[in-house]
Amino acid sequence: MSTEEKEQKFQAQINENGHIEPKDFMPDGYRHNLIRQISQHAHSEVIGMQPEANWITRAPSLRAKQILLAKIQDEGGHGLYLYSAAETLGISREEMIEQLHEGKAKYSNIFNYPTLNWADIGAIGWLVDGAAIVNQVSLQRTSFGPYSRAMIRICKEESFHQRQGYEIMTKMMRGTKDQQAMAQDAMNRWWWPALMMFGPHDTDSPHSKDAMKWKIKRETNDELRQKFIDKTIPQAELIGLTIPDGDLKLDAKTGHYAYGKINWDEFYRVIAGNGPCNKQRVSHHVKTHEDGEWVREAAQAYKQKRTHREEVLTA
Repeated sequence: MSTEEKEQKFQAQINENGHIEPKDFMPDGYRHNLIRQISQHAHSEVIGMQPEANWITRAPSLRAKQILLAKIQDEGGHGLYLYSAAETLGISREEMIEQLHEGKAKYSNIFNYPTLNWADIGAIGWLVDGAAIVNQVSLQRTSFGPYSRAMIRICKEESFHQRQGYEIMTKMMRGTKDQQAMAQDAMNRWWWPALMMFGPHDTDSPHSKDAMKWKIKRETNDELRQKFIDKTIPQAELIGLTIPDGDLKLDAKTGHYAYGKINWDEFYRVIAGNGPCNKQRVSHHVKTHEDGEWVREAAQAYKQKRTHREEVLTA
């Protein structure tokens, strides 16, 4: 078949809600769009371990520490699933990590903010992972098979993370006035960055049109953001937290909440590398990656030795 015929067959398969697998024909634009999105997602999972790891040694109880450790371990596993999915598209993990270290690859804006106290761990679990769930549930139906299958397991674990965060915030809102103030302060600082996680308005996003056409994304940035807002506001009201948005209002006709203007200047500033913790996050990842070089070398040497032994035994 000609390239044009292959592209028509490819689009027809997507239109019929079929999965595209790594060995199937795919246009270069589809492949590049997926590599960008999946690697960015993987980087976000791994970099996102840092702000929470900052509180492992200062968790208020052994139970809280165990839960936080399990959550951070999950995030590392999510990164592994996603790097593996991206590798099926012809890019190596080493190349993806190099792009991250050189600033050529992005990760979610949300992980460039500091965790100032324990309430921030609650806000991350509830708001950040809550926003991630809304986005990732949609991605379970993405058109690329390996990405879709990775999302199924990731979503199950993210739902646990969201409940962990909401439990922290609930306990603090039932505590002392100081604890309540800490929870509200965390809410004030994390609400708007959480809304930015879904990305810019679709009219301003250079990738949304193709992503929707190829069903890499099933819902737009704005649709997903609205879902998150509608779901989260009743949860906040139930435990007595105030949403830091004076323009927030429920539209009785649509059942959706109207909300205030997002500071997109801040979003683009953080994404460009000028957020509160950008340099700290990347430099820490670089150092940890370099410090772990001996582990990767040892694992590779063991693999080669084992392969050689199997070849000798089967010769």
